[in-house]
Amino acid sequence: MKKINLIIPVILISFILSSPSYADYEDGIKAYDNGNYAKALEEFKPLAEQGNAQSQYNLGAMYYNGKGIAQDYNKAFKWYKLAAEQGHIKAQYGLGYMYKYGEGVVQDYKKAIYLIELSAEQGDADAQYAFGDIYRHGEVVAQDYKKAFEWYKLAAEQGNAKSQNNLGNMYHIGEGVTKDYKKSFKWYKLAAEQGDAEAQHNLGLMYYNGVSVLRDYKRAFKWYKLAAEQGYAAAHYNLGIMYINGYGVFKSLTEAAYWIRLAYENGNIDANTIWNRYELWRY
Repeated sequence: MKKINLIIPVILISFILSSPSYADYEDGIKAYDNGNYAKALEEFKPLAEQGNAQSQYNLGAMYYNGKGIAQDYNKAFKWYKLAAEQGHIKAQYGLGYMYKYGEGVVQDYKKAIYLIELSAEQGDADAQYAFGDIYRHGEVVAQDYKKAFEWYKLAAEQGNAKSQNNLGNMYHIGEGVTKDYKKSFKWYKLAAEQGDAEAQHNLGLMYYNGVSVLRDYKRAFKWYKLAAEQGYAAAHYNLGIMYINGYGVFKSLTEAAYWIRLAYENGNIDANTIWNRYELWRY
């Protein structure tokens, strides 16, 4: 199953704190943003112990990700649960996620789906994306592309890049929606501009093949390279092919060898054929 990293978002808190507590919370956020995780932990923990839901969530996320403290799923689960019981929607999603994968708790799909849906229905974009995945892949629930599309769209409209990329995929192949390359391009571009590697590669493919837009090898190269620099194996391969043929970039078997080797090392099964056909071991 595909996993998603949970992060602490810098968001406006939606509850009233006394002035000293608010100042401590703000100090914790500033420390976290500056990479001073020990200081952030020092500020969040007392507030969490006093029952502050946002600090409980933040503390749970720090334990989950091992930020400023040893990774500990049991403690992450504890703090997420306390925050979730107060109605914190990101904590509800985090808790559901942990139930789904059995992290810090016995795996329980029913509880996972209940909590993820609860968070999604309250508007959390990460939960909406996750719920879309559940329907798209038929995880516990019956596979339903239309429902998957609906949840992805809600998240995508909030700027969730992975959902935007998935909408691009669904429009591209007509999965749960009428095939529409223009809409596919639109969603890929939105996700790609946010740095989503898969979307960058997909956008590169559309420019390379001239799907919905005029064929443009230079733009294809640009998006492939951005994806490749993030470690996306298919982009490594396609970048190598462009260097071999001189499409959108100067022809260079030396550069081609570099990218094709990376593609092979990252599991691209076609890379070995290209490596031998063009004798790239020479470069």
